[in-house]
Amino acid sequence: MNIRFKFFFAVVAFCCSLPTFGQYIFVDEGFTAQQLVEDVLINSSCATVSNVSVSGGNFSDGAKSWGFFNGNNSSFPFQNGIILATGKISNAPGPNTSLSDDGGNMGWDGDQDLNQALNLNNTFNATVLEFDFVPVGNQVSFDFIFSSEQYLTSPTPNQCNFTDGFAFLLKEANTTQPYQNLAVIPNTNIPVRVNTVRGPGTICPPANEAFFDAFNGDEHPTNYNGQTKVLVASANVTPGITYHIKLVIADEGNHRFDSAIFLGGGSFNFGINLGDDRLVANGNPVCENETVTIDATSADATSYQWFLNNNPLPGETNPTLTLAPPFNPTIQEGIYAVNINFGPDCTTTSEITIEFAPDLQINTTEFTICDTVGNQDGITSFTTNEIIAEIFSNLPNTFQVQLFETADSTTPIAENYTNTTPFTQTLYAKITNVQGCYPAIPIQITINSLSGNFSNETREFCLGTSINLQAPTGFASYEWNTNPIQNTPTISINQAGTYTVTITNNEGCSVTKTYTVTASSAPVIEEITVVDFAASNSATILTSGIGTYEYSLDGTNFQSEATFTNLSPGMYTVYVTDIAGCGTVSRIFYILDYPKYFTPNNDGFNDYWFINNLSQLGLQNYKIAIFDRYGKLIKQLTESNDFWDGTFNGQPLPSQDYWFVLELPNGRIIRNHFSLIR
Repeated sequence: MNIRFKFFFAVVAFCCSLPTFGQYIFVDEGFTAQQLVEDVLINSSCATVSNVSVSGGNFSDGAKSWGFFNGNNSSFPFQNGIILATGKISNAPGPNTSLSDDGGNMGWDGDQDLNQALNLNNTFNATVLEFDFVPVGNQVSFDFIFSSEQYLTSPTPNQCNFTDGFAFLLKEANTTQPYQNLAVIPNTNIPVRVNTVRGPGTICPPANEAFFDAFNGDEHPTNYNGQTKVLVASANVTPGITYHIKLVIADEGNHRFDSAIFLGGGSFNFGINLGDDRLVANGNPVCENETVTIDATSADATSYQWFLNNNPLPGETNPTLTLAPPFNPTIQEGIYAVNINFGPDCTTTSEITIEFAPDLQINTTEFTICDTVGNQDGITSFTTNEIIAEIFSNLPNTFQVQLFETADSTTPIAENYTNTTPFTQTLYAKITNVQGCYPAIPIQITINSLSGNFSNETREFCLGTSINLQAPTGFASYEWNTNPIQNTPTISINQAGTYTVTITNNEGCSVTKTYTVTASSAPVIEEITVVDFAASNSATILTSGIGTYEYSLDGTNFQSEATFTNLSPGMYTVYVTDIAGCGTVSRIFYILDYPKYFTPNNDGFNDYWFINNLSQLGLQNYKIAIFDRYGKLIKQLTESNDFWDGTFNGQPLPSQDYWFVLELPNGRIIRNHFSLIR
């Protein structure tokens, strides 16, 4: 009886002596490194294993940081396997009620290869299991779980980056080529660590949560706070070449908060890479008219047998298996496996999962979109997601559908899209994450527009009256934003405001028209401000009211400005009108000024100097004093003596400039001069 056979019976006997159900895993530190690799991790006669070694914590009580574990019929995903930890594995079994925190102050070093793989320089407490092997196939793989006390359920912000590190380092043996790390997140080069695989529920950001299993409660099979789901480490290899693999885990920064990796027993497989799984969820199912050949050719193989869902396929004993259309997914989908014999004592198994692109049922390819833009020109914006959701009746959740303007376009249209052809447009629906399985599907878009003038309007009305608002007629329903709501095409209103009407046709398409209504009123002239006795006389009309007003001095020609300039002396009538037609008012005003000269030659024209219209403005108590250029008082004028004839004591005065001072009863004093011309 060989050693492996003796070991198998020892494990079976040990397991059978356990209760039929266990709440927690148990560990065994009595296994040698050779037994752990050959009989637990690999457990295959195909394996050629050598140079096995293990190292870990040198605890004073003889405890180990590596060994065998058994699931003990608990809920732990692995039935058995290898555990490598940064502390005592005797602390690994549940319940999860204590802190596994071993390895301090004992000179337990880290690992330089791990430092280099993870770009670190501060690892401690490294446990390393390494060995050489010769693969018979072109791929190796094994299952693992990463567990850690550093999966904290109530961390502080500075603890979000606390993490231990581990790596599965592979290279050809006896070479200086760099290691390849297999302990990475699937389809990436990101190492699996606490801060790269973490679920939601704490203040720390989740990361790649699809690969995180759980934060563990007290009653858990292990004494770790959390763990990943079962992950697969794999690599392509060359059959017959000797490889070296180094499985290493270590604390980072210090010895606190231990971690462990669990390697699934019997999961180390020397198989053949049959290619990526062809899955609907991955966007690469087998298309309806595609022929698929699965190739398991191995140079040293002696025979092959293909299986579908664990059932042998009769007659399928060749290195390749071909699946040709037409397909029957009901009986042809599933896990295709091949047993490859490399001799009487060596058989490996490789698998690939095959799914077929489903036969999509088209629900509709014709859509009517309501024109939501006011001018109703058949050009409108709409959300493409609402259309996409209605095209297929059995679209898988993982399929991505996008719309394109042409069948051969590679640029999808935006989610919020505006059609480019009025009233109708043909778009094309494509399954964009499943290549080659489905043709572009024409989607007919019809824009339902309402006919009429739906442009917004501004209206005015006069206070004290009402105005009718008339919407386009001939539609199924109307709804005004009045209180109460009115449902007729025409409404009468007597208040300013913003009025909207929603107009709906028989197909249920609606458009909203807005009326901005302002009120107006007849003007009230509050004051007329006159600037006279000036080089440019002017008058400014001050009004009150809520309208928009125009101004005129002749009742015919109106201006928007309330100020009139360059006015000659005299009486004026100003007219103020509301442009909305709500009324016109008028008022008389006077422009005062003095004559710049007079000619007292008794010809009947301009024979006297006087200031006109003073009395009209209620300034009867005015006084005017006239002086010659030497300051001699020549004449005083009042209401009863209101002009000068150019004489002094009955004698004509000569032609020259004379000065006057006008004192008005309101206190205003005006000084200036004029000319006497003979």
